[in-house]
Amino acid sequence: MAKEELLEFEGIITEALPEGRFRVRLVNDHEIIAYTAGRMKKNRIRTLVGDRVSVEVSPYDLNKGRLIFRHKDTAAEGFRSASPQRRIPRRR
Repeated sequence: MAKEELLEFEGIITEALPEGRFRVRLVNDHEIIAYTAGRMKKNRIRTLVGDRVSVEVSPYDLNKGRLIFRHKDTAAEGFRSASPQRRIPRRR
């Protein structure tokens, strides 16, 4: 028997929960609990409330999912780049 394919949705993080979980509102107005995928943890991709993300959901349990991608928005990116850059001291 072949493995079932995962459903992929886009959504927005509405709340940060303990233990690396997030409440995500999907584009179809369904709310799920999602955890950060291992690849995102490994590459230290930080997710905040208001970020647009892609979520994988199993067809067996539609209330839980896994964050697989954080989309880069131009408005949020411009806001973060306006913060002062940390200076690296030069060696003499």
